[in-house]
Amino acid sequence: MPKSAIVSQPHWKAFASRRRDPASKREAVLKTAAELFLEKSYARTSLNDVAERLNITKPALYHYFHNKENILLGCYRWGGALIEGSLDQIAGRCRTGLEKVEAFIYSYANVMTVNFGRCVMRLDEGDLSREARAEVRARKRKIDRRLRSFIQEGIQDGSIAPCDPKIAAFSIAGALNWICMWYEPEGALSPKEIARQFARTLTQGLARTKRTTVQLRETRLVSSKVSRKFA
Repeated sequence: MPKSAIVSQPHWKAFASRRRDPASKREAVLKTAAELFLEKSYARTSLNDVAERLNITKPALYHYFHNKENILLGCYRWGGALIEGSLDQIAGRCRTGLEKVEAFIYSYANVMTVNFGRCVMRLDEGDLSREARAEVRARKRKIDRRLRSFIQEGIQDGSIAPCDPKIAAFSIAGALNWICMWYEPEGALSPKEIARQFARTLTQGLARTKRTTVQLRETRLVSSKVSRKFA
């Protein structure tokens, strides 16, 4: 995760010098907008609000983003990139499917404590145009498919008990996405501690244990007896 995504900086400083590169200024706009979306909601935040907090003119803001929706999509792309950027690392670093799911949960939970992740998950898709909504949904599906593939891999390698990968993925995503609704930066738990606890708790129900193996054998034995009885 980029350090700039988790360390609070006075974003207006990016515009204080004309020598600052455009990428830094775009990032400053996104960070400022994410803060305002959390404070006031997306619907109640105007481009004037963003420009005023950055101490720039509205025309100057248009130089980097054409409209408010474009800014929101930028925030979503940033948050999505933080998650997607960790997926290949997880796939290459972790051995079992269960380890990959646990690493995914840890990474995703951390993003849900960053302003980019928090503001986009609070978004009402009804505020978006059809094109923007399609992009957001496509990114969500991409991440969901990757999580399901980790779960399926765990089932195949024996680290995860047999289950419906789709339901398991929905359950995990639902719990993770809700972090943005209750997380407080000044709360008692740090983002890393929240991520650790979520990773541990949400994988306990997936892990294949000796008890799970015994229960599966008993279920198969009962099914076999029933089948012979009615054969």
